[in-house]
Amino acid sequence: MEPYGGGDGRVRWVTPEWLMENLEKVAIIDCQPNIHDYILEHIPGAVYLNEGLFREPRGIAPAMYIPWDAAESIFRQAGVENKPTVVYTGTGGFKGWGDGLEQTMVAYSLARFGHEEVLVLNGGLAEWKNAGGEVTKVFPEVRESEFSVKVQGDFYIEYPDFRRIKDDDDVLVLDARPPEVYEGQGPWIKPGHIPGAVNLPWASLMDDENKTLLKPEDEIRELLDSVGATPDKKIICSCGTGREATNEFLLFRWYLGYPDVKIYEGSFTEWTQIEDNPTVTGPNPY
Repeated sequence: MEPYGGGDGRVRWVTPEWLMENLEKVAIIDCQPNIHDYILEHIPGAVYLNEGLFREPRGIAPAMYIPWDAAESIFRQAGVENKPTVVYTGTGGFKGWGDGLEQTMVAYSLARFGHEEVLVLNGGLAEWKNAGGEVTKVFPEVRESEFSVKVQGDFYIEYPDFRRIKDDDDVLVLDARPPEVYEGQGPWIKPGHIPGAVNLPWASLMDDENKTLLKPEDEIRELLDSVGATPDKKIICSCGTGREATNEFLLFRWYLGYPDVKIYEGSFTEWTQIEDNPTVTGPNPY
């Protein structure tokens, strides 16, 4: 199967079988959450790149995206080039860390900073191994690249614009967090969710056993229909810190090709740090 997805094709998905046939034609990024898991086993040729590199404190928010020049330095040092680049993660065999979101977080970061050919390995390292893919402990030699960052400002919405349009009739704000924190008290200073946000847990879109593997498309569309996430809406993806939302942003914008999708990167963390902002508890948006 060829790389698949909708939208402008900047992000697409690939199967392990496709990657096996095209190993020599692509760059590969391993973003397992701990370096020891990469050391233990990785796909041949994969360069290690940790998702944590892409966020830092800004203002009242503790985890916002780094400036463009910092991202450019990281990409160049890691040898990233604007060529087909496969991103994958796994539940680390050494540390046992990982929830699957590393994969979408790094894929989004690449696209956000201007990479044009991001390929997500559907099913991650687990599916690669299940399909008979080889793993290695040998590290590739990384050569510094000349990657030029171009921040894609149309991918995300910042707080002032978010607050202004979030309750418009043609806007649907999605909260990708688990129901228990959407409805009640999580680690944040306030409980519940942003008024108007509809709960669509990111994990509900993924395989029950492997959170890097998408459910069949018909099951995904059924879930989206159940919360009114139709293509005629302006979809704004949010969560706690903007990380879980990367899963849904990629899915809506490039897997299903919805025409108007943005991510509120500050999400509930930024919203709740502004003292006057209300929140809502319970299962209903308002």
